[in-house]
Amino acid sequence: MSSDAIDSCLGAIIAEGQAELQTGPFGTMLKAEEYSSEGAPVVSVGEIREGYLEIGRKTPRVSDETIARLPRFLLRQNDIVFGRKGSTHRNALIKKGEEGFFLGSDGIRLRVNSESICPKYLSYQLRSARAVSWLKANSEGTTMPSLNQDILSRFPITLLPVAEQKAIAHILGTLDDKIELNRKTNETLEAMAKALFKSWFVDFDPVRAKAEGRPTGLPAEISDLFPDSFEDSELGEIPSGWRDGEIQDVAELNPETWGSRNQPLSVRYLDLSNVKHGKIDSVEEYQWEDAPSRARRILKTGDTVVGTVRPGNGSYCLIGEDGITGSTGFAVLRPKNKNDSAFVYLGSCSKENIDRLAHLADGGAYPAVRPELVAQTPVIIAARDLLDCFSRSVSPLFAAAEERKRSSKLLCQARDALLPKLISGEIRIPDVEKMLEEVGV
Repeated sequence: MSSDAIDSCLGAIIAEGQAELQTGPFGTMLKAEEYSSEGAPVVSVGEIREGYLEIGRKTPRVSDETIARLPRFLLRQNDIVFGRKGSTHRNALIKKGEEGFFLGSDGIRLRVNSESICPKYLSYQLRSARAVSWLKANSEGTTMPSLNQDILSRFPITLLPVAEQKAIAHILGTLDDKIELNRKTNETLEAMAKALFKSWFVDFDPVRAKAEGRPTGLPAEISDLFPDSFEDSELGEIPSGWRDGEIQDVAELNPETWGSRNQPLSVRYLDLSNVKHGKIDSVEEYQWEDAPSRARRILKTGDTVVGTVRPGNGSYCLIGEDGITGSTGFAVLRPKNKNDSAFVYLGSCSKENIDRLAHLADGGAYPAVRPELVAQTPVIIAARDLLDCFSRSVSPLFAAAEERKRSSKLLCQARDALLPKLISGEIRIPDVEKMLEEVGV
Protein backbone atom coordinates (compact mmCIF):
# COMPACT_ATOMS: atom_id res chain seq x y z
CA MET A 1 0.00 0.00 0.00
CA SER A 2 1.12 3.56 -0.66
CA SER A 3 3.08 4.98 2.27
CA ASP A 4 0.68 7.94 2.32
CA ALA A 5 -2.42 5.74 2.60
CA ILE A 6 -4.46 5.79 5.80
CA ASP A 7 -6.88 2.99 6.65
CA SER A 8 -10.00 4.40 8.28
CA CYS A 9 -13.79 4.04 8.26
CA LEU A 10 -16.72 6.31 7.55
CA GLY A 11 -17.45 6.62 11.28
CA ALA A 12 -13.99 8.08 11.90
CA ILE A 13 -14.30 10.87 9.33
CA ILE A 14 -17.84 11.56 10.55
CA ALA A 15 -16.59 11.87 14.13
CA GLU A 16 -13.96 14.34 12.90
CA GLY A 17 -16.65 16.43 11.20
CA GLN A 18 -15.34 15.67 7.71
CA ALA A 19 -18.57 13.97 6.65
CA GLU A 20 -22.14 13.42 7.85
CA LEU A 21 -24.93 10.89 7.37
CA GLN A 22 -28.62 11.74 7.07
CA THR A 23 -31.47 9.23 6.93
CA GLY A 24 -34.57 10.16 4.93
CA PRO A 25 -37.74 11.47 6.62
CA PHE A 26 -39.61 8.88 8.67
CA GLY A 27 -43.30 8.29 9.28
CA THR A 28 -45.44 11.38 9.77
CA MET A 29 -42.55 13.70 8.90
CA LEU A 30 -43.39 13.19 5.22
CA LYS A 31 -46.87 11.85 4.49
CA ALA A 32 -47.82 10.04 1.31
CA GLU A 33 -50.40 12.70 0.45
CA GLU A 34 -47.56 15.23 0.09
CA TYR A 35 -46.23 13.36 -2.95
CA SER A 36 -47.24 14.81 -6.30
CA SER A 37 -46.52 14.55 -10.01
CA GLU A 38 -44.65 17.87 -10.03
CA GLY A 39 -41.75 19.34 -8.11
CA ALA A 40 -38.44 17.82 -6.99
CA PRO A 41 -37.98 14.06 -7.59
CA VAL A 42 -37.86 11.94 -4.43
CA VAL A 43 -34.80 9.68 -4.42
CA SER A 44 -35.47 6.32 -2.79
CA VAL A 45 -34.12 2.81 -3.28
CA GLY A 46 -36.04 2.39 -6.55
CA GLU A 47 -34.26 5.36 -8.13
CA ILE A 48 -30.75 4.33 -7.03
CA ARG A 49 -29.04 2.15 -9.62
CA GLU A 50 -25.41 1.02 -9.97
CA GLY A 51 -23.73 4.40 -9.52
CA TYR A 52 -26.43 6.59 -11.07
CA LEU A 53 -30.03 7.68 -10.51
CA GLU A 54 -32.94 6.67 -12.71
CA ILE A 55 -35.89 9.01 -12.38
CA GLY A 56 -39.01 7.50 -13.95
CA ARG A 57 -42.57 8.56 -14.53
CA LYS A 58 -43.61 6.77 -11.32
CA THR A 59 -40.99 8.57 -9.22
CA PRO A 60 -42.91 10.67 -6.66
CA ARG A 61 -42.14 14.36 -6.29
CA VAL A 62 -42.51 16.99 -3.60
CA SER A 63 -43.42 20.66 -3.80
CA ASP A 64 -41.37 23.71 -2.85
CA GLU A 65 -43.50 24.02 0.28
CA THR A 66 -42.47 20.55 1.45
CA ILE A 67 -38.82 21.28 0.69
CA ALA A 68 -39.01 24.55 2.64
CA ARG A 69 -40.41 22.62 5.60
CA LEU A 70 -37.79 19.86 5.38
CA PRO A 71 -34.68 21.53 3.93
CA ARG A 72 -32.16 19.11 5.45
CA PHE A 73 -33.34 16.38 3.08
CA LEU A 74 -32.47 18.39 -0.03
CA LEU A 75 -29.66 16.76 -2.00
CA ARG A 76 -26.55 18.58 -3.21
CA GLN A 77 -24.01 17.83 -5.90
CA ASN A 78 -21.46 15.22 -4.69
CA ASP A 79 -23.77 13.76 -2.04
CA ILE A 80 -23.71 9.95 -2.03
CA VAL A 81 -27.11 8.28 -1.61
CA PHE A 82 -27.88 4.72 -0.50
CA GLY A 83 -31.03 2.61 -0.46
CA ARG A 84 -32.01 1.82 3.12
CA LYS A 85 -34.03 -1.33 2.30
CA GLY A 86 -33.75 -4.01 -0.35
CA SER A 87 -30.85 -3.34 -2.72
CA THR A 88 -28.63 -1.87 0.00
CA HIS A 89 -25.44 -2.50 -1.99
CA ARG A 90 -26.36 0.17 -4.54
CA ASN A 91 -25.40 3.82 -4.15
CA ALA A 92 -24.95 6.82 -6.43
CA LEU A 93 -23.09 10.12 -6.52
CA ILE A 94 -25.40 13.11 -7.04
CA LYS A 95 -24.48 15.01 -10.22
CA LYS A 96 -24.78 18.74 -10.86
CA GLY A 97 -28.07 18.35 -12.75
CA GLU A 98 -29.53 16.36 -9.84
CA GLU A 99 -28.87 19.00 -7.20
CA GLY A 100 -32.18 19.91 -5.58
CA PHE A 101 -33.59 16.38 -5.63
CA PHE A 102 -35.16 15.22 -2.35
CA LEU A 103 -34.02 12.33 -0.12
CA GLY A 104 -36.77 9.74 0.26
CA SER A 105 -37.77 7.93 3.45
CA ASP A 106 -35.91 4.74 2.50
CA GLY A 107 -32.70 6.55 1.57
CA ILE A 108 -29.53 7.55 3.41
CA ARG A 109 -27.31 10.44 2.38
CA LEU A 110 -23.55 10.75 2.91
CA ARG A 111 -22.19 14.29 2.58
CA VAL A 112 -18.48 15.20 2.63
CA ASN A 113 -17.67 18.45 4.44
CA SER A 114 -13.89 18.47 4.08
CA GLU A 115 -11.55 19.75 1.38
CA SER A 116 -9.19 16.86 2.19
CA ILE A 117 -11.65 14.21 0.95
CA CYS A 118 -12.80 13.93 -2.67
CA PRO A 119 -16.46 12.78 -2.73
CA LYS A 120 -16.05 11.14 -6.14
CA TYR A 121 -13.05 9.12 -4.91
CA LEU A 122 -15.05 8.07 -1.86
CA SER A 123 -17.98 7.12 -4.11
CA TYR A 124 -15.77 4.75 -6.11
CA GLN A 125 -14.69 3.00 -2.94
CA LEU A 126 -18.34 2.61 -1.93
CA ARG A 127 -19.21 1.09 -5.34
CA SER A 128 -16.25 -1.28 -5.68
CA ALA A 129 -16.67 -5.06 -5.78
CA ARG A 130 -15.26 -5.18 -2.25
CA ALA A 131 -17.85 -2.63 -1.09
CA VAL A 132 -20.74 -4.52 -2.69
CA SER A 133 -19.69 -7.70 -0.85
CA TRP A 134 -19.25 -5.79 2.42
CA LEU A 135 -22.63 -4.06 2.20
CA LYS A 136 -24.43 -7.30 1.38
CA ALA A 137 -22.71 -9.14 4.21
CA ASN A 138 -23.33 -6.42 6.80
CA SER A 139 -26.87 -5.37 5.91
CA GLU A 140 -29.41 -6.67 8.41
CA GLY A 141 -32.16 -9.14 7.52
CA THR A 142 -32.40 -11.95 4.97
CA THR A 143 -35.68 -11.56 3.07
CA MET A 144 -35.38 -7.75 3.10
CA PRO A 145 -31.83 -6.48 3.77
CA SER A 146 -31.71 -3.13 5.56
CA LEU A 147 -29.04 -0.52 6.05
CA ASN A 148 -28.67 2.13 8.74
CA GLN A 149 -26.19 4.79 9.82
CA ASP A 150 -24.49 2.52 12.36
CA ILE A 151 -23.73 -0.09 9.69
CA LEU A 152 -22.47 2.51 7.21
CA SER A 153 -20.25 4.08 9.87
CA ARG A 154 -18.31 0.82 10.08
CA PHE A 155 -17.56 0.76 6.35
CA PRO A 156 -13.74 0.63 5.85
CA ILE A 157 -12.13 3.27 3.62
CA THR A 158 -8.61 4.12 2.54
CA LEU A 159 -7.61 7.77 2.37
CA LEU A 160 -4.79 9.21 0.27
CA PRO A 161 -3.54 12.78 -0.16
CA VAL A 162 -6.39 14.70 -1.79
CA ALA A 163 -4.43 15.32 -5.01
CA GLU A 164 -4.09 11.55 -5.49
CA GLN A 165 -7.76 11.04 -4.63
CA LYS A 166 -8.77 13.50 -7.34
CA ALA A 167 -6.42 11.94 -9.89
CA ILE A 168 -7.84 8.46 -9.24
CA ALA A 169 -11.40 9.82 -9.41
CA HIS A 170 -10.58 11.47 -12.75
CA ILE A 171 -9.18 8.23 -14.21
CA LEU A 172 -12.13 6.13 -13.12
CA GLY A 173 -14.50 8.92 -14.13
CA THR A 174 -13.14 8.76 -17.67
CA LEU A 175 -14.19 5.11 -17.83
CA ASP A 176 -17.57 5.95 -16.28
CA ASP A 177 -18.14 8.67 -18.87
CA LYS A 178 -17.75 6.07 -21.61
CA ILE A 179 -20.12 3.72 -19.77
CA GLU A 180 -22.66 6.53 -19.41
CA LEU A 181 -22.37 7.39 -23.10
CA ASN A 182 -23.04 3.74 -23.97
CA ARG A 183 -26.08 3.73 -21.68
CA LYS A 184 -27.57 6.87 -23.23
CA THR A 185 -26.88 5.64 -26.76
CA ASN A 186 -28.67 2.39 -25.95
CA GLU A 187 -31.66 4.32 -24.68
CA THR A 188 -31.77 6.14 -28.03
CA LEU A 189 -31.49 2.88 -29.99
CA GLU A 190 -34.33 1.29 -28.03
CA ALA A 191 -36.46 4.42 -28.40
CA MET A 192 -36.02 4.15 -32.20
CA ALA A 193 -37.15 0.50 -32.13
CA LYS A 194 -40.15 1.38 -29.95
CA ALA A 195 -41.15 4.21 -32.28
CA LEU A 196 -41.08 1.92 -35.32
CA PHE A 197 -43.11 -0.77 -33.50
CA LYS A 198 -45.72 1.79 -32.49
CA SER A 199 -45.91 3.28 -35.97
CA TRP A 200 -46.34 -0.09 -37.70
CA PHE A 201 -48.30 -2.20 -35.23
CA VAL A 202 -50.17 0.24 -32.98
CA ASP A 203 -50.88 3.42 -34.94
CA PHE A 204 -50.79 1.60 -38.35
CA ASP A 205 -49.26 4.71 -39.97
CA PRO A 206 -48.25 3.06 -43.28
CA VAL A 207 -51.71 1.48 -43.67
CA ARG A 208 -53.47 4.78 -42.99
CA ALA A 209 -51.23 6.53 -45.49
CA LYS A 210 -52.01 3.98 -48.20
CA ALA A 211 -55.75 4.03 -47.39
CA GLU A 212 -55.73 7.83 -47.81
CA GLY A 213 -53.66 7.71 -50.97
CA ARG A 214 -50.60 9.28 -49.34
CA PRO A 215 -46.99 8.04 -49.64
CA THR A 216 -45.86 5.92 -46.68
CA GLY A 217 -42.36 7.36 -46.68
CA LEU A 218 -40.99 3.79 -46.77
CA PRO A 219 -39.01 2.03 -49.51
CA ALA A 220 -41.34 0.46 -52.06
CA GLU A 221 -40.41 -3.11 -51.13
CA ILE A 222 -41.44 -2.42 -47.52
CA SER A 223 -44.48 -0.28 -48.33
CA ASP A 224 -45.86 -3.09 -50.51
CA LEU A 225 -46.02 -5.38 -47.46
CA PHE A 226 -48.72 -3.22 -45.84
CA PRO A 227 -52.42 -3.47 -46.77
CA ASP A 228 -54.31 -0.37 -47.89
CA SER A 229 -57.53 -0.86 -45.91
CA PHE A 230 -58.92 -1.76 -42.49
CA GLU A 231 -61.40 -4.29 -41.10
CA ASP A 232 -63.24 -4.64 -37.80
CA SER A 233 -62.02 -6.89 -34.99
CA GLU A 234 -62.64 -7.43 -31.27
CA LEU A 235 -59.85 -4.93 -30.58
CA GLY A 236 -61.33 -2.38 -32.96
CA GLU A 237 -60.28 -1.44 -36.44
CA ILE A 238 -57.14 -3.26 -37.64
CA PRO A 239 -55.36 -3.57 -41.03
CA SER A 240 -57.03 -5.96 -43.45
CA GLY A 241 -55.59 -9.45 -43.32
CA TRP A 242 -54.03 -8.96 -39.90
CA ARG A 243 -55.48 -10.50 -36.75
CA ASP A 244 -55.95 -9.56 -33.14
CA GLY A 245 -54.14 -11.99 -30.90
CA GLU A 246 -52.05 -12.38 -27.75
CA ILE A 247 -48.34 -12.57 -27.06
CA GLN A 248 -48.73 -16.29 -26.34
CA ASP A 249 -49.60 -16.73 -30.03
CA VAL A 250 -45.99 -15.88 -30.90
CA ALA A 251 -44.16 -16.81 -27.67
CA GLU A 252 -43.93 -19.66 -25.16
CA LEU A 253 -44.43 -18.90 -21.47
CA ASN A 254 -41.77 -20.09 -18.98
CA PRO A 255 -40.44 -22.77 -21.35
CA GLU A 256 -37.54 -24.06 -19.21
CA THR A 257 -37.03 -24.37 -15.46
CA TRP A 258 -34.30 -25.85 -13.28
CA GLY A 259 -35.52 -28.77 -11.15
CA SER A 260 -34.22 -31.56 -8.97
CA ARG A 261 -33.24 -33.67 -11.99
CA ASN A 262 -31.44 -31.03 -14.04
CA GLN A 263 -30.03 -28.61 -11.47
CA PRO A 264 -26.67 -27.00 -12.40
CA LEU A 265 -23.54 -26.70 -10.27
CA SER A 266 -23.81 -22.91 -10.28
CA VAL A 267 -26.05 -20.16 -11.63
CA ARG A 268 -25.73 -16.59 -12.81
CA TYR A 269 -28.84 -15.22 -11.15
CA LEU A 270 -30.98 -12.30 -12.31
CA ASP A 271 -33.36 -10.90 -9.71
CA LEU A 272 -36.22 -8.43 -10.21
CA SER A 273 -34.38 -5.72 -8.27
CA ASN A 274 -31.49 -5.80 -10.77
CA VAL A 275 -33.70 -5.12 -13.81
CA LYS A 276 -35.17 -1.72 -14.59
CA HIS A 277 -36.94 -0.55 -17.76
CA GLY A 278 -35.03 -2.77 -20.17
CA LYS A 279 -31.64 -2.56 -18.44
CA ILE A 280 -29.81 -5.16 -16.35
CA ASP A 281 -27.76 -3.62 -13.56
CA SER A 282 -26.03 -6.80 -12.42
CA VAL A 283 -26.12 -10.59 -12.49
CA GLU A 284 -25.00 -12.43 -9.36
CA GLU A 285 -23.18 -15.76 -9.32
CA TYR A 286 -24.04 -18.51 -6.82
CA GLN A 287 -23.23 -22.14 -6.23
CA TRP A 288 -26.52 -24.00 -6.68
CA GLU A 289 -26.83 -24.91 -3.00
CA ASP A 290 -26.40 -21.24 -2.03
CA ALA A 291 -28.64 -19.75 -4.72
CA PRO A 292 -31.97 -18.14 -3.79
CA SER A 293 -34.90 -20.54 -3.98
CA ARG A 294 -36.39 -18.27 -6.68
CA ALA A 295 -33.48 -19.01 -9.07
CA ARG A 296 -35.37 -21.35 -11.40
CA ARG A 297 -36.16 -19.76 -14.78
CA ILE A 298 -33.69 -20.76 -17.52
CA LEU A 299 -33.08 -17.77 -19.81
CA LYS A 300 -31.70 -17.71 -23.34
CA THR A 301 -30.75 -15.03 -25.87
CA GLY A 302 -33.91 -13.47 -27.31
CA ASP A 303 -36.12 -14.21 -24.29
CA THR A 304 -38.18 -11.40 -22.78
CA VAL A 305 -38.62 -11.30 -19.00
CA VAL A 306 -41.44 -9.35 -17.36
CA GLY A 307 -41.66 -8.99 -13.58
CA THR A 308 -44.94 -10.27 -12.17
CA VAL A 309 -44.44 -8.77 -8.69
CA ARG A 310 -45.18 -5.03 -8.64
CA PRO A 311 -45.13 -5.00 -12.46
CA GLY A 312 -45.51 -1.23 -12.51
CA ASN A 313 -41.92 -0.93 -11.25
CA GLY A 314 -40.66 -1.74 -14.74
CA SER A 315 -38.73 -4.97 -14.09
CA TYR A 316 -38.54 -6.10 -17.70
CA CYS A 317 -35.84 -6.59 -20.32
CA LEU A 318 -34.72 -8.44 -23.44
CA ILE A 319 -32.09 -11.08 -22.66
CA GLY A 320 -28.96 -10.68 -24.77
CA GLU A 321 -26.90 -13.71 -23.72
CA ASP A 322 -27.27 -17.35 -22.72
CA GLY A 323 -26.38 -18.79 -19.34
CA ILE A 324 -28.52 -16.65 -17.05
CA THR A 325 -31.05 -17.96 -14.53
CA GLY A 326 -34.01 -15.73 -13.75
CA SER A 327 -36.19 -15.37 -10.68
CA THR A 328 -39.58 -17.10 -10.56
CA GLY A 329 -40.86 -13.55 -10.14
CA PHE A 330 -40.39 -13.19 -13.90
CA ALA A 331 -42.70 -14.35 -16.64
CA VAL A 332 -40.37 -15.59 -19.38
CA LEU A 333 -41.53 -15.17 -22.99
CA ARG A 334 -39.55 -17.13 -25.59
CA PRO A 335 -40.42 -16.35 -29.23
CA LYS A 336 -41.65 -19.36 -31.20
CA ASN A 337 -39.91 -17.90 -34.24
CA LYS A 338 -36.43 -16.55 -33.44
CA ASN A 339 -37.07 -13.58 -35.73
CA ASP A 340 -39.83 -12.36 -33.39
CA SER A 341 -37.70 -11.62 -30.32
CA ALA A 342 -37.93 -7.83 -30.78
CA PHE A 343 -41.65 -8.02 -31.60
CA VAL A 344 -42.34 -10.03 -28.43
CA TYR A 345 -40.24 -7.67 -26.31
CA LEU A 346 -41.72 -4.44 -27.65
CA GLY A 347 -45.27 -5.81 -27.65
CA SER A 348 -45.20 -7.11 -24.07
CA CYS A 349 -43.14 -4.30 -22.51
CA SER A 350 -44.86 -1.25 -23.91
CA LYS A 351 -45.86 1.45 -21.45
CA GLU A 352 -49.51 0.64 -22.09
CA ASN A 353 -49.07 -3.03 -21.26
CA ILE A 354 -46.97 -2.45 -18.14
CA ASP A 355 -49.70 -0.09 -16.95
CA ARG A 356 -52.28 -2.80 -17.74
CA LEU A 357 -50.40 -5.36 -15.65
CA ALA A 358 -49.98 -2.90 -12.78
CA HIS A 359 -53.74 -2.29 -12.83
CA LEU A 360 -54.45 -6.04 -12.79
CA ALA A 361 -52.01 -6.78 -9.94
CA ASP A 362 -53.54 -7.70 -6.62
CA GLY A 363 -52.23 -8.49 -3.16
CA GLY A 364 -51.10 -6.49 -0.13
CA ALA A 365 -47.52 -5.27 0.17
CA TYR A 366 -46.43 -7.15 -2.95
CA PRO A 367 -49.20 -6.90 -5.57
CA ALA A 368 -48.62 -9.40 -8.37
CA VAL A 369 -50.12 -10.88 -11.51
CA ARG A 370 -50.13 -14.48 -12.69
CA PRO A 371 -47.61 -15.19 -15.50
CA GLU A 372 -50.53 -16.22 -17.68
CA LEU A 373 -51.75 -12.62 -17.70
CA VAL A 374 -48.45 -11.55 -19.21
CA ALA A 375 -48.79 -14.21 -21.91
CA GLN A 376 -52.31 -12.93 -22.63
CA THR A 377 -51.06 -9.45 -23.53
CA PRO A 378 -53.19 -8.29 -26.52
CA VAL A 379 -51.21 -7.68 -29.71
CA ILE A 380 -52.03 -7.18 -33.38
CA ILE A 381 -50.28 -9.81 -35.48
CA ALA A 382 -49.31 -8.95 -39.04
CA ALA A 383 -48.42 -11.25 -41.93
CA ARG A 384 -45.23 -13.29 -41.62
CA ASP A 385 -43.33 -11.39 -44.31
CA LEU A 386 -43.94 -8.06 -42.55
CA LEU A 387 -42.90 -9.49 -39.16
CA ASP A 388 -39.67 -10.69 -40.76
CA CYS A 389 -39.17 -7.26 -42.31
CA PHE A 390 -39.67 -5.63 -38.92
CA SER A 391 -37.07 -7.97 -37.45
CA ARG A 392 -34.55 -7.03 -40.16
CA SER A 393 -35.24 -3.35 -39.46
CA VAL A 394 -34.77 -3.36 -35.68
CA SER A 395 -32.41 -6.27 -35.06
CA PRO A 396 -29.34 -4.14 -35.94
CA LEU A 397 -30.44 -1.62 -33.28
CA PHE A 398 -30.63 -4.28 -30.57
CA ALA A 399 -27.38 -5.87 -31.78
CA ALA A 400 -25.60 -2.52 -31.53
CA ALA A 401 -27.03 -2.00 -28.03
CA GLU A 402 -25.85 -5.45 -26.97
CA GLU A 403 -22.34 -4.70 -28.22
CA ARG A 404 -22.30 -1.51 -26.13
CA LYS A 405 -23.45 -3.48 -23.11
CA ARG A 406 -20.52 -5.86 -23.56
CA SER A 407 -18.15 -2.90 -23.91
CA SER A 408 -19.55 -1.32 -20.73
CA LYS A 409 -19.15 -4.59 -18.86
CA LEU A 410 -15.45 -4.69 -19.77
CA LEU A 411 -15.05 -1.03 -18.80
CA CYS A 412 -16.71 -1.75 -15.43
CA GLN A 413 -14.34 -4.65 -14.84
CA ALA A 414 -11.35 -2.46 -15.73
CA ARG A 415 -12.58 0.31 -13.42
CA ASP A 416 -13.09 -2.08 -10.50
CA ALA A 417 -9.70 -3.74 -11.06
CA LEU A 418 -7.85 -0.42 -11.28
CA LEU A 419 -9.20 1.09 -8.03
CA PRO A 420 -7.38 -1.14 -5.49
CA LYS A 421 -4.19 -1.13 -7.59
CA LEU A 422 -4.17 2.66 -7.79
CA ILE A 423 -4.84 3.01 -4.06
CA SER A 424 -2.09 0.54 -3.16
CA GLY A 425 0.41 2.13 -5.50
CA GLU A 426 0.83 -1.12 -7.44
CA ILE A 427 -0.01 0.87 -10.58
CA ARG A 428 1.18 4.46 -10.96
CA ILE A 429 -1.37 7.11 -11.82
CA PRO A 430 0.68 8.59 -14.75
CA ASP A 431 1.03 5.12 -16.30
CA VAL A 432 -2.74 4.58 -16.30
CA GLU A 433 -3.40 8.06 -17.67
CA LYS A 434 -0.98 7.36 -20.54
CA MET A 435 -2.55 3.96 -21.24
CA LEU A 436 -6.06 5.42 -21.42
CA GLU A 437 -4.86 8.17 -23.74
CA GLU A 438 -3.26 5.59 -26.04
CA VAL A 439 -6.45 3.53 -26.35
CA GLY A 440 -8.57 6.63 -26.87
CA VAL A 441 -10.63 6.46 -23.66
